[in-house]
Amino acid sequence: MATGHEAAANAPNAGEYVVHHLTQLNTSGHAQASIVDFSVINLDTLFFSILMGVLGLLFMFRVAKNASAGVPGRVQAALEILLEMVDSQAKAIIHNKQSRQFVAPLGLTVFVWIFLMNSMDFLPVDLLPRIWQSITGNPHAFLRVVPTADLNGTLGMSLGVLVLCVWYNIKVKGLGGWIHELFTAPFGNHPLLYLPNFLMQMIEFLSKTVSHGMRLFGNMYAGELLFMLIALMGAAYGGSEGATGPLLWIGHVLAGSAWAVFHILIVLLQAFIFMMLALVYIGQAHEGH
Repeated sequence: MATGHEAAANAPNAGEYVVHHLTQLNTSGHAQASIVDFSVINLDTLFFSILMGVLGLLFMFRVAKNASAGVPGRVQAALEILLEMVDSQAKAIIHNKQSRQFVAPLGLTVFVWIFLMNSMDFLPVDLLPRIWQSITGNPHAFLRVVPTADLNGTLGMSLGVLVLCVWYNIKVKGLGGWIHELFTAPFGNHPLLYLPNFLMQMIEFLSKTVSHGMRLFGNMYAGELLFMLIALMGAAYGGSEGATGPLLWIGHVLAGSAWAVFHILIVLLQAFIFMMLALVYIGQAHEGH
């Protein structure tokens, strides 16, 4: 049987704990995968993204199926308020009625999906990783449960919005009209301005896509990291002597509760911002320069 000193020696320090929790379960078989290796798939991000998407769709389907024309229940009333909010935003941004028939439900789906993925941050930091380690029998198995804290996931969603922007540019303006716009806007229709116009358009598409994904990732990554630091405060309780231990535990509870309450606003706000930017970018694809 290991002594307390041996257990403490084998226990990860704060840096190792944080690094372990920030490492993805991926197909490379290594602790860290190269950022430029597109053959590596983050399995945890993929799994929890699909899981939250399916749960969100099932939830909305069930509420819609049980919807009543009379006095609505609390869940139905909340979903109706959300639906009206998304629909009003879509009408204000996208004036094409036919496009709104697809884009408005898309906005609602994106909001609910990102909200659920962000909400995975409210689970105890070690809960699902410990369960996964017990299932695999590997005490060092990696697992990250917040898909939006993975840059690959958020950039993947922003690339999806980019594809929709390109699609609506071609659908609304025609392929020839969009290509013409790429070379004649924003500086004007002159041969000497064709290259600057094209470069500016590419920079605009690139900057919107990268900032769209980075904004969501940065906020959720920071929130995930803070929850880990608060968890470390509570873990330090067992190794402290005197009054330090209880004070650390009390600080852990207070800081965790306060940050969880504040994080609710971040979770909602980031889902709303991502949805609104998606609507704005798709709306811009309907407009000519």
